[in-house]
Amino acid sequence: MPAHIIDGSACAAVLSARVSAESARLQSTVGATPTLAVVLIGDNPASQVYVKSKSRQAKAAGIRAIDQRLPASATAAELLALIKRLNSDRGVHGILVQLPLPPQIDPQKVIAAIDPAKPVRFGLGGVYSARPL
Repeated sequence: MPAHIIDGSACAAVLSARVSAESARLQSTVGATPTLAVVLIGDNPASQVYVKSKSRQAKAAGIRAIDQRLPASATAAELLALIKRLNSDRGVHGILVQLPLPPQIDPQKVIAAIDPAKPVRFGLGGVYSARPL
């Protein structure tokens, strides 16, 4: 089977257009702005760039991004309390927890803490949970 070159920029543009259209549709039919909570623990420079990029992309697609920051010294209990609050917030439709987490926090516990009624996906550098509006 011959190799095929995939145009990543073109694929990203198509996906971005789909997300933007769906966001606009939801806003016009449901009256709610899709909202993504972006959680960053610590001050890892690469993670900061990634989170800033995701927030910018969300905004460009008509999605409200809420940055949630905790210091690198945050405990697992503090992060789990934040996840619990975000799970119960009806105005938050998706959660992104940026990885890697500090060593004192078990990523599996964070993943398990995200509302089980939400489909959980693992993506580049983060844990994603999306709940339909």
